[in-house]
Amino acid sequence: MTPGELEAARDRVVEDVVAGGLQVLFCGINPGLLSAATGFHFARPGNRFWPVLHLSGFTPRLLKPSEQGELPSYGLGITNVVARATARADELDAEELREGGRLLREKVAALEPRWLAVVGVTAYRTAFGERGARIGPQETTVGATRIWALPNPSGLNARWTAESMAEEFARLRAAASA
Repeated sequence: MTPGELEAARDRVVEDVVAGGLQVLFCGINPGLLSAATGFHFARPGNRFWPVLHLSGFTPRLLKPSEQGELPSYGLGITNVVARATARADELDAEELREGGRLLREKVAALEPRWLAVVGVTAYRTAFGERGARIGPQETTVGATRIWALPNPSGLNARWTAESMAEEFARLRAAASA
């Protein structure tokens, strides 16, 4: 895609992949420009979400972003804290994340997944007002839905390898199937 095509994608919405009865609703921070241009979550090739989802055992094979529609058949879904597409998540301000957190709570209350998994602990802290949150299960719930903060799978997050992320995702998978 050309830079102009990516820029034009800023106004597009990436639709949620949701259904009733989900075991885990994964929640990205916000769509990147390539995701907005294609309509697929975690579409940038350097993003490790899809490989980590498979490595952790959530999916029986590595799915492509274009296969995101298969997720509900595995009891999984995807949404975002903020719907607005940006080149980088750090283009979002705290107010946008807090408002996104409010809207996300409403969505989760309606869908009632067993777990909400926010991929990006820093965004989770701001969106949910949980300044001390760490990676892992949280004390906060939305109704009966438990929350798990996961590392951000962006290729920019060099602190976590795909393998170490897969271990954390697998901890969530075990809790979700318990």
